[in-house]
Amino acid sequence: MNVPAIELQDVRKSYRFFALDGVSLCLEQGQIMGFVGPNGAGKTTTIRLIMGMLRQDAGEIRVLGHAIPEDQVAAKWDVGFVSHDMNLFGSAPLAWHMGFVKSIYPGWDDAYAQALLKRFYLRPEQTVKGLSTGERVKAMLLLTLARRPKLLVLDEPTAGLDPVARHEALAELMDVLKDEDRSILFSSHNTLDVEQISDRITFIDRGRIVESNDKEEFLDRW
Repeated sequence: MNVPAIELQDVRKSYRFFALDGVSLCLEQGQIMGFVGPNGAGKTTTIRLIMGMLRQDAGEIRVLGHAIPEDQVAAKWDVGFVSHDMNLFGSAPLAWHMGFVKSIYPGWDDAYAQALLKRFYLRPEQTVKGLSTGERVKAMLLLTLARRPKLLVLDEPTAGLDPVARHEALAELMDVLKDEDRSILFSSHNTLDVEQISDRITFIDRGRIVESNDKEEFLDRW
C-alpha cells in the first residue's frame, strides 16, 4: 500500500485572532488536490505547518511518510515548494540560480530544465530583477520542477499572473502529473484554476475543513 503524500490528523494551531481547528486531510500519491478557501481561511497556515515552517499545537502531520516537523529534513529532499511571496536573488541571473539548486539536489534534471526554459520563454542570462511577475513565478516553477520532486506544495502560485502566464504554468503542472507517482497540493482562491487542474478539492473556511471530495462529485452536485 502506498504511503500518502500528505496526511494531517486533527491538526490545531492557535493565534490571538485565528485558529486552525482540528484540520484533517489526506493527499494520495499521484493526486492533485485543490486547497480552496477565502483569504484568511487558513490555507497558508496549513501549508506552513506541512512544510515545517510552523509547529502545530496538537495533531499529527506526515509528509511522504515522515513526521513533521521532527523529520522534515528527510521529507524535503523530495518536496518542491512554491509560494507567490517567495523571493530570488534580484541581482543574480537565472543561470546562477539553476546552478545553485543543482549543487544541492542530486535529482536535478538538466535536460528537463532546458526544456522548461524554452517552454516558459526564459533566458538563463536574465537577472531576476529584470523579470516580470509572471516570469518570476515561472522561474520558481522551473527551479522546483527540474529537481523532479515527488511532491509539489504550491501556495497561490498563479496569484498576480495574467491569463496567458497562468495557462502556461497550469499546463506544465498538469504535464508533471503524467508521472502517476507525483502529487500536488495546490492552494488557490481562483476556482477556475482549481477546476482545471485538480482531481480532488478540499474546502477550508475559518480554520475548519468544510468538505473534501473528488472534483467530479462536486461538479455533479453543482
